[in-house]
Amino acid sequence: MLKRIVYGVCGAAIVGLGIFSIYAWHPAIDPVVPTQTDYSPQVIEQGKILAAAGYCSTCHTPPGGTAYAGNYEMHTDFGTIYSSNITPDVETGIGGWSQAAFARAMRTGVSRDGHHLLPAFPFEHFNKMTDDDINAIYAYIMTSVPAVNQVKKDNGIPFPLNIRWFQAGWKLLFADTQAFEVNSKQSAEWNRGAYLAEGIAHCGACHTPRNALGGEKYDQMYQGAAIDGWIAPSLTSTSTSPIPWRAQDFYEYLTTGNSPYHGSAAGPMAPVMHKGLSALPDSDIEAISGYFAEIARTNNTDDPDSSSTLQAAIAAQHQQPDQRIDEGARLYATACQACHYNSDQLVKGRPLITIGSATHLNDPTNLINVILDGVRSDQGISGVVMPGFRDALSDEDITAIAAYLRQAAGENTWPKLQQQVGEIRNQPRFEH
Repeated sequence: MLKRIVYGVCGAAIVGLGIFSIYAWHPAIDPVVPTQTDYSPQVIEQGKILAAAGYCSTCHTPPGGTAYAGNYEMHTDFGTIYSSNITPDVETGIGGWSQAAFARAMRTGVSRDGHHLLPAFPFEHFNKMTDDDINAIYAYIMTSVPAVNQVKKDNGIPFPLNIRWFQAGWKLLFADTQAFEVNSKQSAEWNRGAYLAEGIAHCGACHTPRNALGGEKYDQMYQGAAIDGWIAPSLTSTSTSPIPWRAQDFYEYLTTGNSPYHGSAAGPMAPVMHKGLSALPDSDIEAISGYFAEIARTNNTDDPDSSSTLQAAIAAQHQQPDQRIDEGARLYATACQACHYNSDQLVKGRPLITIGSATHLNDPTNLINVILDGVRSDQGISGVVMPGFRDALSDEDITAIAAYLRQAAGENTWPKLQQQVGEIRNQPRFEH
């Protein structure tokens, strides 16, 4: 009897393995000889806009490297991944890829030669794009991006996670491969915003928490996640920001890199608007903003300038604690207050930190990052710089400032704050 059970289990395993192998296998698509295929200027321009909105250059270009030539370094919980060369170079890029091969990669995460791409490539979002939009990106890359011969670096993914065949199982378990569906209960503008946010802009790839194996938790879509040493905040009603994010606030943030009521874009978010979404027409930014305002349930929120939360934060600036005994207040007054002080009843320009999103997150990472490394001129408000204090302030100093701001914001002090300051100071520097 035992032998029969063992044989049955082994047989079932073999059959299951065979079925999975059929599911996981994809044939290679024959390479093509590059040709000067005629694409209309309108299609190529549309592809250029969409490639920017999808941050293709951002993710496929290392700091100081050649655009689209790959080897951008991505740190994950499973090891280091280097992006591919997607220039039209035949030998090391995608110059031999047909339009069908490109579309398959965008929709299913399968390369031209049939191997599975790692899920750092957000194919499950790009799958929601229309055929015309995917083909437009292909037309732009093949006709307008210079070919660069650059070999991709080997990924630092340990065995057995580096076995591409296993990625088919990951896709089966975690990837949302459903096409975009129009919501008939919403307006055309909302659906346009949803199409862009869920598809080419793949906002959920950063703002949705992931499970232990790296799959997006779709039941917690846009509720915030850790990414590249930063925290991508919740974009839903679970946001901890004291001032609700209205459509106007999303729009201002996405077009200028700054919201006076919430903060400035830094880290991985900065290139999203300055190198990515800025290419989209204004109507598309408005559509994305309206989509997220609906998700956050803030469409009917009153003007923040009249809110008691804002007025209390502004008034609190005039009630300075005794700086002889409050080290955080003293350091803030000498290093930060000159720029972040608002003398009247309205917040203008640079954010008032006590109402900023970073101060009210349940994790101090973003605030610590900005204190350490500041905000460059190509982040936040274009041309406006915040100096970094990595070399000027100790861990104890930064801890004191963060604790003071957190307390002034009416929040409980972050636990093990000084330990986190030290850890963040010593973590790899992520370039964006």
